[in-house]
Amino acid sequence: MRARDHGVIVGSGTPGPHNAITDVPGVRVGHTTLISGDGPRVVGSGPIRTGVTVVLPHEGSAFDEPVYAGLHWLNGNGEITGMAFLREYGILGSPIGLTNTGSVGVVRDALVEIEVGALRKGSVSWSLPVVGETWDGSLNDIDGQHVTAAHVQEAYAGASGGPVEEGSVGGGTGMICHGFKGGIGTASRVVDGYTVGVLVQANHGSRERLTVNGVNVGRWLPESPAPYEGAGSIIGIVATDAPLLPHQCRRLAQRAGLGVARTGGAGENSSGDGFLCFATGNRNLPANALDADPPRTYQVTVLADEHIDPLFYAVIEATEEAIVNVLVAAETMTGADGLTIPGLDGAVLANLLT
Repeated sequence: MRARDHGVIVGSGTPGPHNAITDVPGVRVGHTTLISGDGPRVVGSGPIRTGVTVVLPHEGSAFDEPVYAGLHWLNGNGEITGMAFLREYGILGSPIGLTNTGSVGVVRDALVEIEVGALRKGSVSWSLPVVGETWDGSLNDIDGQHVTAAHVQEAYAGASGGPVEEGSVGGGTGMICHGFKGGIGTASRVVDGYTVGVLVQANHGSRERLTVNGVNVGRWLPESPAPYEGAGSIIGIVATDAPLLPHQCRRLAQRAGLGVARTGGAGENSSGDGFLCFATGNRNLPANALDADPPRTYQVTVLADEHIDPLFYAVIEATEEAIVNVLVAAETMTGADGLTIPGLDGAVLANLLT
């Protein structure tokens, strides 16, 4: 279930049909979830509570049809690969992978393999795939590196539009958020003819600071059993069909941090809080292929900065609701060494807000 299923309405904006990042036309999401084993942690054996999530920016090939994008770090104790290129050129030219800290490399390499497999005969690949991470080592045998290329390929092949599975799925399987079970969450807003969608992998925050709709509900909730409260991370993906330039995408990504703050997140010292925004409003950008023959000039459409504020508000609200959806959707999980992290009962949350 989601926040709205319990009557918890975040903000005042209008969500899209699925209240998900997939409300942005063409955006697709796929998960591979790995759950096996119980008991003491044995590196290389388990228990396993992890996975991978893949976000495809549109219905075509992200390698062949890049889109404008921008990045913002609220606190840089984390990693998103491919960011030097994205900052320099303002272009996203790959799918986006989300996983645990120890599996970033294998997910990146698997996305390269997917691109190579799609190349025209005789072509040579050139790609810097984007992969973000958060640390699931409390519940998961993270040092066992259980995510494989096959798992990435499965998530990629299974990516679809429509409703997005939330909670303890994909890259969010072993995550902890505000002392409750964390994971994947999403939400969207429709504003001025455009759609803004947000997907988060939430592994951050402390119980006592948890805030929803301006109410500090954490102070009324029991003490958390989670270790390292406030030391986790959150990765947020913002998508929109508005015609934005890279610097405007960066500005939207920056506003996702305000959504984190509205739920009580603070970008703590040991939290890696990174946000990437891509905009599909211009689909005529030249491909970054070595054998491409790009035009000397090309035209794009741009939303005037004077009309961008409603998109800012949409990002903030959708980020806040995506985090709340994580908490409500994720169920209680027992992982490595018997650690049990409770889910947040949506009915309890609703009662605290009335």
